Amino acid sequence: MRIARFSTGDGVGFGVVEGGPGEEFVSAVSGHPFGPIQFTGERHALSDVRLLAPMLPSKVVAIGRNYAEHAREMGGEVPEEPLFFLKPSTSVIGPGEAVAYPVGLSQRVDHEGELAVVIGRLCREVPVERAHEVVFGYTCANDVTARDLQKKDVQYTRAKGFDTFCPLGPWIQTELDPADLGITTKVNGEVRQSSRTSKLIHDIPALIAHVSAVMTLIPGDVILTGTPEGVGPLEVGDEVSVSIEGIGTLSNRVVSR
Repeated sequence: MRIARFSTGDGVGFGVVEGGPGEEFVSAVSGHPFGPIQFTGERHALSDVRLLAPMLPSKVVAIGRNYAEHAREMGGEVPEEPLFFLKPSTSVIGPGEAVAYPVGLSQRVDHEGELAVVIGRLCREVPVERAHEVVFGYTCANDVTARDLQKKDVQYTRAKGFDTFCPLGPWIQTELDPADLGITTKVNGEVRQSSRTSKLIHDIPALIAHVSAVMTLIPGDVILTGTPEGVGPLEVGDEVSVSIEGIGTLSNRVVSR
């Protein structure tokens, strides 16, 4: 099931995206989608609505250096335990929204395509073997990073925390096995990153267990699982897209802040 958050111009709500390519429509649901789905009877052609970030999380927990080749390209060691940091909720944007390049503050902004896990229930200290019980679904993400500030600060808050630096979407796929999915990032149609989630060093159950041992996760919270090798710079005017097998494509244009 594909769960979208959308606007018709008259309001914002959740819906289920149904139909095949070119004939997709959104069936609106009552309230939030974490419990039993109740359809309102309202339907809209997908082309007639504006897709928004599929969730507005209380927090985004991002995992660093979780693909071996990416760890090597960044000149770092593969961490024995998951390395994680927070991105503020204000960094979240949806498909089609603009990534704002902080001109004058950074000279190097990179794309980082990633698989994102959306949490579906209140939880903490989740055992690995029960991690699947707290997953609502999966979506595409771009962990946009001011690389020069990351190196300068020797920590990630400023580099990863700018407004618009966490595109999510286009929707949440709730019926998906994330163990071996193709993930591709393109800039202006050129492939920059191409890998598979089977190459994750720490898999999704391990990430959920590790993060929830530290902090309580609530419905809608997002865990970014790490980016594969091939990260690179973005420029004002670029179109960046992250595609994940079984989910779809998240596209955003880069503008000057």
